[in-house]
Amino acid sequence: MGTASQEAGEWIDGFLFVANRPILDFLNTKPVLADGLTELLTDSHALERWLIASGTVSTARMKALLRSWRHSAEAEAFLKDLLIFRERLREAVLRMESGAAPAEEFLKDVNAHLARYPLHIALHRREGKVVREMWFEPRQPADFWAPIMDATADLLAETDMSRLRKCESCVVHFFDTSKKGSRRWCSMNICGNRLKVAAYQRRKRDRDLPGT
Repeated sequence: MGTASQEAGEWIDGFLFVANRPILDFLNTKPVLADGLTELLTDSHALERWLIASGTVSTARMKALLRSWRHSAEAEAFLKDLLIFRERLREAVLRMESGAAPAEEFLKDVNAHLARYPLHIALHRREGKVVREMWFEPRQPADFWAPIMDATADLLAETDMSRLRKCESCVVHFFDTSKKGSRRWCSMNICGNRLKVAAYQRRKRDRDLPGT
């Protein structure tokens, strides 16, 4: 099983972003590092950092709101529930990667969260055009279910499952946007180059064997 190098350019504030889908990047917050399988969302402060690094939170007002909740009982409770959901999402993604549909019970759970934490859309003018943007006004940490569930629904309903992959060398999942649809690794920097070097060394050893 491969390990993810922290020196690779795909890391932002200690989190890996190689999946081409934010919800898959969320799934990848438990990668394999030098010490093995590693939880990156260790507390509500880490979740705050991930929400900012992923672009889920971008305004100064919302960043200040996150800081005000840091290490609160409500934020820690939300994180606990979110990590449970992340592993259920992982199961659904693995099913999709194998060509199967997510479990019905998982879809019911997502629908329940979508109903309780709806994500609203607002229209704004930008450079002379009218654009649709997410309108999100959280009042408590649990309100962040809204963007998480919206991204989950988009993944489940709008994603070409044949392009949904798990890295051949580690636990990271990604959506393949390559032209040929032949991406095999989470990143050339993390797993691809290492495997290419290993394959080259194997070929070299085979050529150097006596009688070959």
